[in-house]
Amino acid sequence: MRTRLCALLLSIVLLLGWSVGVAAEPARSAPPPSVAAVAEPSASPASPTPAVAPAEAPAMVPAATPVEVAPGVRVLDIAPVWSGHPVEFALLTAGRRQYVAFFDADRQMTVAARSIDEPRWQLVRLPSVLGWDSHNYVTMAVDAQGHLHVSGNMHCHPLVYFRTERPGDIESFRPEPAMVGRNEKRCTYPRFLHGLEGELIFTYRDGSSGNGDQYFNVYDPTTRLWRRLLDAPLFAGEGKMNAYFVGPERDAAGVFHICWVWRDTPDCATNHDLCYARSKDLVHWETSDGRPLALPITLAKAEVVDPVPPGGGMINGNTRIGFDGQGRPVLSYHKFDTEGRTQLFNARRETGGWRIYQTSQWDYRWEFKGGGTIRFEIGFGPVVARPDGLLTQSWRHIKYGSGRWTLDPQTLRPVTDRAAADSAGGATGKVGGATSDAGGTMGEISAAGSDEGVSDRAAAQRPARRGVLPKSFWQVESDWPGMEVRTAEDLGKPDVPVRYVLRWETLPSNRDRPRSPPLPPPSMLRLYEIDRR
Repeated sequence: MRTRLCALLLSIVLLLGWSVGVAAEPARSAPPPSVAAVAEPSASPASPTPAVAPAEAPAMVPAATPVEVAPGVRVLDIAPVWSGHPVEFALLTAGRRQYVAFFDADRQMTVAARSIDEPRWQLVRLPSVLGWDSHNYVTMAVDAQGHLHVSGNMHCHPLVYFRTERPGDIESFRPEPAMVGRNEKRCTYPRFLHGLEGELIFTYRDGSSGNGDQYFNVYDPTTRLWRRLLDAPLFAGEGKMNAYFVGPERDAAGVFHICWVWRDTPDCATNHDLCYARSKDLVHWETSDGRPLALPITLAKAEVVDPVPPGGGMINGNTRIGFDGQGRPVLSYHKFDTEGRTQLFNARRETGGWRIYQTSQWDYRWEFKGGGTIRFEIGFGPVVARPDGLLTQSWRHIKYGSGRWTLDPQTLRPVTDRAAADSAGGATGKVGGATSDAGGTMGEISAAGSDEGVSDRAAAQRPARRGVLPKSFWQVESDWPGMEVRTAEDLGKPDVPVRYVLRWETLPSNRDRPRSPPLPPPSMLRLYEIDRR
C-alpha cells in the first residue's frame, strides 16, 4: 500500500511539474503528424541551413509597452529576429487585429498577433526553418471569414502553406500539404491578392528561373477549398523561359494592368522583351487595343511593348506600372541607351500604340549578371499623376543619389528635380531592402527572380505620403559592421488613422550563399505607429 501511495504521489508531482513547464512556454497548439514533411528547410542547393550560431550577445527582451520616439510616433518591440541576411517579413492589419510573420532569432517561421489597442504580442512558431536564400520571404492574408493564411520560405520548393482552423486564432494554425494538388512541387514567389469581388487569390511560380509557369488559385471560404482561378497558367515559358511580372495594378476605372519581362536562364542578364496585358476580372485578359489573349500567354502571343534583347540592360524586379493624368498606363523600366549607359525609360499607351520616352540622362552603366540575390544600383517608382495634372516620379541612383522628378506631361522628361531622401528611405544610416520599389531604397532583389508581387504587396512596399517617419528610423542601431535597416509596410487597412511599419536590421545579401561565422546577434523587430492626422 505504501509503495502504491508513493508511486501515486510521484506521478502527481511529475504531472504538475510538466504542466508548469508548458505554461512557461509561449502557447501554441500541438502540431499534427503531417508537420514533419513541411518542416524541412529551404531546398535551394546554395542555401542549406548551417549549424552555426550568431555571436553571443546579451539577451534581447522586447519592451512591454510602446515608447514614444517623436511626436505622434510610437515604437513597440515584437521579438528578436535573424540578422545574418535579408529576407522579407510581412505585416497585416485587419480591422483591429494585427499580425506579423517573420523568421525569429533561430530562423523559425513565426507569427505574432495582437489587438491594436493592446501592447502584448502572442507568438506562435510554425514548422518551417529559413536557410540562406533571400528569395524565401513570408507573406500572409486574411479571408472573408477571418482565417489567416501564411505562405513562404520557398524557392523551387514544395508548397509551404499554413491556415488557421479558427478565425483570427494563430494558435490554430495547421500546415496544408496542398492547395489544388497539382504543380505544387517547385513553388516560388507566393502572393496573396484580392479579386474584383474581394475574393482571396493566391499566385506562385511553378518551375525555376528560365523555365517556369505562373498559376493563380482562388479560395472558397465556405468550403475552405482552393481551385484554379484560370484553367491554364497565366504565363508559360514553354520550357525555354519564364515571366517576371508586376501587378496587377487597378486603375480608376477598375481595370487591372500587368507588365512583365521574360528571362531565359538563371543569369539575370538574360531578361528581355517588356510585355503588357490588362483584364477587367483577372480571368479574361487582353492586349492594350482590346485583342483577347488565349491562355497561357507565351512570348509569341504577348503584346511586346519594347523588344529589349537579352543583355540589353533590363532586369526583372525593376519595372513599374503607373498612370498619367488621362489614366493611360505608363510602364517604367531601364535599359541601355545607344551609348551603352543605363537609362530610365517610360513607355505610355497612346493613340496608335506604345510610345517610349527616355526620362533620365545618367552617365553611368549598371552591369549585372549571374544568379542569386543582387544589390540594385538603380531604383525608381511609377509615374504618378497629381491632382493638379502634373506627373511625378521618384528615383534613386548609386552615383547620383535620389530625388523626385516633376515630369512634362507630354515628353515625360524631368522639368524639375528635388531631393527626396526623407520620403524615399532616409538620408542617414545604411538602408537596405529585399526590393527596390517606389521611392524606396536601393537594396537587394533576387536576381534569380522577383515578380515584385501583386497589388497587396506592391502597396505594402510603396511608401505612404503621410505619416512621416523620424530620421532616427533609418539610423543603424547595431555596432556590428555592415548592418542595414530593413522595413515592411502594412499589407492591410487598419480601422484607425495610423501608418504601421516594421523595422529590423540585417547584413546585406550574400548571393544566397552561407556566411562563415562569426555572425551578428539577432536584431529587434519593431513596429512603428505613426499618426496620420
